[in-house]
Amino acid sequence: MFIWFTVVAGLAILSLSFLKTLFPYLTEDCTYILRSIKLGIRLVKYKNLKPFYSLLDCFLDAARRHPGKTFVKFEGRDYSYGEVDKQSSRTARALQAAAGLKEGDPVALFLANEPSFIWTWLALAKLGCPAALLNFNIRSKSLLHCFSCCGAKVIIVSAELQDAVEEVLPTLREQGITVFLLSETCSVQGINTLLDKISLASDEPLSKDLRANVNIRSTALYIYTSGTTGLPKAAVVTHERVWAASFIQAACGITADDIFYINLPLYHSAGFLIGMAGAIERGMTIFLRRKFSASQFWDDCRKHDVTVMQYIGETMRYLCNSPRKDNEKNHKVRVAIGNGVRTDIWSEFLNRFGNIQVRELYAATEGNIGFINYTSKIGAVGRVNFVHRFFFPYTLIKFDIEKEEPVRNSEGLCIEAARGETGLLVGKVTQRSPFIGYAGNKQQTEKKRLRDVLKKGDLYFNTGDLLQFDEENFVYFQDRVGDTFRWKGENVATSEVADILTMVHCILEANVYGVKVEGHEGRIGMAAVILKEGEDFDCSGTYKQVVSYLPAYARPRFIRIQACLEMTGTFKMKKVKLVEEGFNPAHIQDPLYFLDPEQKTYVPLTEEIYRAITSREIKL
Repeated sequence: MFIWFTVVAGLAILSLSFLKTLFPYLTEDCTYILRSIKLGIRLVKYKNLKPFYSLLDCFLDAARRHPGKTFVKFEGRDYSYGEVDKQSSRTARALQAAAGLKEGDPVALFLANEPSFIWTWLALAKLGCPAALLNFNIRSKSLLHCFSCCGAKVIIVSAELQDAVEEVLPTLREQGITVFLLSETCSVQGINTLLDKISLASDEPLSKDLRANVNIRSTALYIYTSGTTGLPKAAVVTHERVWAASFIQAACGITADDIFYINLPLYHSAGFLIGMAGAIERGMTIFLRRKFSASQFWDDCRKHDVTVMQYIGETMRYLCNSPRKDNEKNHKVRVAIGNGVRTDIWSEFLNRFGNIQVRELYAATEGNIGFINYTSKIGAVGRVNFVHRFFFPYTLIKFDIEKEEPVRNSEGLCIEAARGETGLLVGKVTQRSPFIGYAGNKQQTEKKRLRDVLKKGDLYFNTGDLLQFDEENFVYFQDRVGDTFRWKGENVATSEVADILTMVHCILEANVYGVKVEGHEGRIGMAAVILKEGEDFDCSGTYKQVVSYLPAYARPRFIRIQACLEMTGTFKMKKVKLVEEGFNPAHIQDPLYFLDPEQKTYVPLTEEIYRAITSREIKL
C-alpha cells in the first residue's frame, strides 16, 4: 500500500512538473482567475441587493465594525474610520443646508490631496450627489469648461486654490454657480465659506432615503480625461465601475492588514478608484501625501509601515534617479501597483529596492477593457486569459498609422492583428462591459465608438492605444494613436494646445505633437508652427500665453518654425515625420526654440542646450 501511495504521489509530482514546464504561469493564472471569479460573484450580489449596496455602504460598515481603526494618515495626524464618518456627516448636513443639495445634483470638487477631499466625497455620496473631480492644475478656459460638461452648479474649493477660482469668478457668478471655500473666513464677494458651517453641523448619521434612487448604473463620479482631442472630457463613472476598479487591490492580493501609500492625485482614477476606493473595499489604512516626493518616499514608507505603493512611470523613474543610500531595501513594501513604467526602470527598481511585486496595469477611465500583469513579468501590462476574454470580449485590429484609422477588408470589416503584431485594442460594448461615454459631449463619445469591427452591426470601444500580444499570452503597450500624447502621467490633448498657441498674435497655425526624450517616460510637448506674414516669432509673448492658459505638463517645451505645415489628402496635419525627427538642432534646418522656465521665455535651441537636455543637466 505504501509503495502504491509513493508511486501515485510521484506521478502527481511529475505531472505537476510537466504542466509547469508546458504552462510556466499556470499557478499565477489559476490564482488570478479564481480571485476574479470570486470578485465577479460579489459584484453580482451587490447589484441584486435591495437597496443597492454601494462603496459608501461598504465604508459605513467598516466604520461600524472598527470605528477606531486608522483610515487616513496625513501630515502627522491619524484619522479613524469613525472620525471620517462623522466629519462626512457634518459636511453633508452643512452642504444640504447651505446649498440645498438633493439626490442627483452634480457637485464639482476642486480640492488638493488632503483628507477633506475624502470626507467631502463621502458627504456627497451620503446625499446621493455625483462628484466631478477637477484636476487642480487646470485654469481659465479649461476650468470653466468642466462645469458645462457635467452640469455642476456647486463647486467646493481648497483654500490654497482660491486664486484659481477668483480668476473665473465673474463667469461662474453669471452662470449661477455657487462657490464654497474650505475656509472659515473669506472676504471675496461671491465665495462662500464652508468650514464654519461644517463645525456647527450635527454628525448624526444621514437617512438612506436621501439616496434611495441610486443604483449600480447611476453616475457616481465624473473623472476628467483629455482623451483624443479637445478640452478635458468628463468620463461618466457609474457605481458599477467604481466597484470594479476598487477590486483591483483585491485581485492583486492586497488585504485589510496592508497600508497603502497614495501620492498620486485623488482627481485621477489611479489615486481615487484604485487607491482610495480600493482601500475602502479592503477596510485598510492609507497614508496620503499632497504630492509625490522622491527624496522622502522611502522614509515615509519606513515611518508609516507602508506595504503597498502606487506609481506611474515617472515616479518610478524619479525613485531610480534619486541618490543611492545604504538602507534602500530596508522597508516593508511588498507590492507596487501602477502603470507606464519602462522595462529598464522596472529592472533597476527591483535591483535597488528589493523583491517588490510590481503589478503593472493597463486601463482607461472611460474604457471597458483593462489588464493586470499579475505575474511580475518585466515589461508586460497584462496577460490574455480565456475567462477574462469570455466575460469582457476584446481584440487587436490592424491600424494604419499614417491614415490614423483601422485597416478594413473588402467587406468593410476590420482585420485582426496576428500574434506578435502591433494592433489597435478595441473592447466589445456589451451589457457586462458598457461604454457610457462623456457627459455633455455626444460628439466625442461617438468618436470612441467603432462599428462593424468583426461583423456587421457590432460595436466596440476604441481605446486609441496600440498593443501587442506575444506567443506566451503577455500583453505589451506600444504607443498611443491620434491626437493625444502622455507626459508627467497626464494626457495632453494636442488640439487644445494648438488652440492656445494660435491665440498668440504672431502664430498662424500650429501642429502639436509629443516627442520622446531619452531617459524619460512618455512624450514631451512640441509644436511646429507657421508665422503670420511679416511676423517674427514672439518668444516672450508665446511663453506668457502657454504659461497663462496651460498646466506645466501640457506646455510645448519645443517650438519648430516652418514655412508651411504638411497636410494629408483629407487636410489633416501630418505628425509622423515630425515625431520621428524630434528636436535635435543638428538634424533640423528649421529654427527651433526651447521653453526656458528660468528665463521665462522661449530661447533658441542650441546644440549645447540639446546636449544638456539629453544628458539630464536640464530637467524637464
